[in-house]
Amino acid sequence: MNVKVQRFFAATVLTLASLSTATAAETRHDSEYSINLGVLPIARANFSTRMNGSTYSITGSFSAAGIASVLKDISGRTDVAGAKRGNRMQANEYSLVYKDGKRTRTYDVQYRNGNVTSTTVKPEPKARPDNWVDVKDRDLRSVLDPISGLIFPVGGRICPSRLPIYDGESRLDLVLSSGGTKPFTTNGFTGDAIVCNARYVPKSGFRKGRKDIEYLKSISMEIWFAKAGNMDVYAPVYARIPTKVGQVYITATKYGG
Repeated sequence: MNVKVQRFFAATVLTLASLSTATAAETRHDSEYSINLGVLPIARANFSTRMNGSTYSITGSFSAAGIASVLKDISGRTDVAGAKRGNRMQANEYSLVYKDGKRTRTYDVQYRNGNVTSTTVKPEPKARPDNWVDVKDRDLRSVLDPISGLIFPVGGRICPSRLPIYDGESRLDLVLSSGGTKPFTTNGFTGDAIVCNARYVPKSGFRKGRKDIEYLKSISMEIWFAKAGNMDVYAPVYARIPTKVGQVYITATKYGG
């Protein structure tokens, strides 16, 4: 699995494992997720979310586990801060530190009213190939960060919806369509989850014609959302992502409680 796909899955894990909270006095919510390739554990994630009034902050970490930790040392840390505005969780700043073996890359993005005001990537990317689709100014307007982009305040539409995501390098749409409801049980939650089918639609910040991008475009993912206890948001509790080597499952092992 190349770096582009690895980073996509890392961002997906961090996104699916992030969780928001209610709009009362400052509250804290801790969550835990397991990531399996079929029945084999390959990664784990832990997250802590705080909310004070309408403002929120999320800190999370991701690391390889099981046999994957032997084969590849991959980990990540993310921080996002912003505010609930209308029916969206809208970031003011987002960062991701992604480690792949001895290589580390840091992404820092600043937003204002949903528009990107600055992006810093360290180390700076190498010269782009001729088939690279550049991110244009228009791609940086009315976008969401990849963490709180998948958190929905109660009353907001979950699926169907089209989520415009910018992660510091790539601009993509995540298109959600309705898949009904299914029961879900884990530590801290028992009830019905809203099921969304999800499609990945690249917009810019990628190399046109790459096999991994074409594969991601061709598959249908599944994401389940559940209301977070007495908190007025829905967040992911389960996801299924097809890969060329099998199904990847991301499952909440703790969701409140």
